[in-house]
Amino acid sequence: MLLSVMNIKSLTANLTEITTASNDQILVSYSTPVAACVEGAYFKTAQKFSKTTSRHISKWLESIKATEKDQSFFNNLLSVTA
Repeated sequence: MLLSVMNIKSLTANLTEITTASNDQILVSYSTPVAACVEGAYFKTAQKFSKTTSRHISKWLESIKATEKDQSFFNNLLSVTA
């Protein structure tokens, strides 16, 4: 999949939100994609990371209920190798 990036927004020093041309959003904590909104559905990684990354995900989702997905789902969104 070729990712067509529309906007890259730094939320904090180690937190970035990427918006694609199709208006999907991907949350990147440090250098790892960990949550996303794809075609209006919200997802978060099932993999456990640091407390900081967990806070990043919770804050980004706020009260939105997200479906857990395997980390490979998020890596594939950015074509990242694990």
